[in-house]
Amino acid sequence: MKQNSQNNAGGQYRSSLLLFLAASIWGVAFVAQSVGMDYMGPFTFNGARSLIGGIVLLPLIAVRERSRKKNGGEAETPEKKKARRKVTLLGGCCCGLAICTASMFQQYGIQYTTVGKAGFITTLYIIIVPIMGLFFGKKVRRIVWAGAALAAAGMYLLCVNETLSLNKGDLLVFLCAVIFSVHILVIDYFSPKADGVKLSCIQFFVAGILCTIGAFLLETPSWDALVSGAVPVLYAGVMSCGVAYTLQIIGQRNLDPTVASLILSLESVVSVLAGWVILDQTMNGKEIFGCVLVFAAVILVQLPGKKPQPVAEPEI
Repeated sequence: MKQNSQNNAGGQYRSSLLLFLAASIWGVAFVAQSVGMDYMGPFTFNGARSLIGGIVLLPLIAVRERSRKKNGGEAETPEKKKARRKVTLLGGCCCGLAICTASMFQQYGIQYTTVGKAGFITTLYIIIVPIMGLFFGKKVRRIVWAGAALAAAGMYLLCVNETLSLNKGDLLVFLCAVIFSVHILVIDYFSPKADGVKLSCIQFFVAGILCTIGAFLLETPSWDALVSGAVPVLYAGVMSCGVAYTLQIIGQRNLDPTVASLILSLESVVSVLAGWVILDQTMNGKEIFGCVLVFAAVILVQLPGKKPQPVAEPEI
């Protein structure tokens, strides 16, 4: 009995570490996105990173399929398999459209704000999602409204300057958070009926194709630019989309959803530290206090109520 308890504790520690690594990778990805803008346009960067992310997930899909066949897997009728494939494809296309739009707002926004601010503003999706649930007949807990008020105060301190005007970049990243919230609701609808990893892979390919089309229409993409900016593009594609997503899948197996979402929220803190250490971006006292309020709001809405509900994750 004691041995089982120790094994469970060890498994939880390992899972927590894996999720922290995922949050760290995503936090540093804001730096990669900012640096990538020195070499190419937003559509080119997002197109390349998304296509790479889709390619990186292909081996994971192959390994899971092989493991499923080896272990017997769940016996499905041809009709069920066909229906699941159809739902996975449709869900991947819908998620791809949403994540493409959100990523473009984020990528344009990062050009006009710091990576630290972008990280904290993006994290607001955790508060926006339950409020959006009102449109689908879901009840919003009082603690969520308290978190929303706290987040609004934090956003004011973080984004509104002395002339009471809102920074263009902050507004674009906030719109990104809103669309990421829509993306999460779309995932919430399709994920019970589809293969999660395949859905994610399809969404990256769809987002990559859409962004690539936008790049050729609105920008002048070149192979030289991609080679020059290979490091941030590869980091965003391989590490953020592929590695971090895999760590999240493995890490959440043995961990309570509330604890998992709290650990993943550290992405915003890592983004500030990464912006400071790598890009030498700093914040004043007012902005730091705003970050503290936003992070407190994010933690507050994830505290379990009478009926704890899992918090869905954005994608990368």
